Amino acid sequence: MELLQVARERSAAMTSAGTGATAAALTATLGLAAASWVVAVRQMNGMDMGVATRLGSFAFFVALWASMMAAMMLPGAAPAVLRRAHASGGVRAVPLFVGSYLAVWTLVGVAVYALYRPHGFFTAGAVAIAAGIYEFTPLKQHFRRRCRESVRSGFEFGLYCIGSSIGLMLMLVALSVMSVTWMSVIAVLVLAQKLLPAKAAIDVPLALAIVGLGILIVIAPSPIPGHLL
Repeated sequence: MELLQVARERSAAMTSAGTGATAAALTATLGLAAASWVVAVRQMNGMDMGVATRLGSFAFFVALWASMMAAMMLPGAAPAVLRRAHASGGVRAVPLFVGSYLAVWTLVGVAVYALYRPHGFFTAGAVAIAAGIYEFTPLKQHFRRRCRESVRSGFEFGLYCIGSSIGLMLMLVALSVMSVTWMSVIAVLVLAQKLLPAKAAIDVPLALAIVGLGILIVIAPSPIPGHLL
């Protein structure tokens, strides 16, 4: 009986420790995301020029992009962070997981800086159309599914999530990379796609809406409020 009682107490202690680790990991992840929103919004103040937006210096943009990715991506990454904390038996693996995840997205920012140029409405609309079409592809669905599964590292998780969200992120860059409005819209879409199961009743109208937005921008950008482009 004494051995059974000891086993029960040990199991209860482990459960309590696991719950504490999960709560700590979730709090840290969402806290970092919230702080990153504050930093990103402040840094983006006055930078939004629509399709003519300039990125500033390399160091400025990469730092801003990293804070943008932390703000936009970490809420949706919370389930993966919690799975990692549970699998490792504590929060010690969480900083490495989150850091490597954000590092992958930061590399995307480096590529954006290298390739980006101020452009026109036609380019912005074409990118939006391409982003909407990408939502229909099996490749998008594959990455979206993998982005919801258990992974071994933040780097691997980041690659899957890039594959899932790259169309939406390129749309953000094309429409106005410094727009808090578009950043918020894309962040909501990314979060929904990470947390909600894929359903044609939702995904198809969304993809069609993105394509429609792109077509509208190409043929008649004037009805769209200036602060959105």
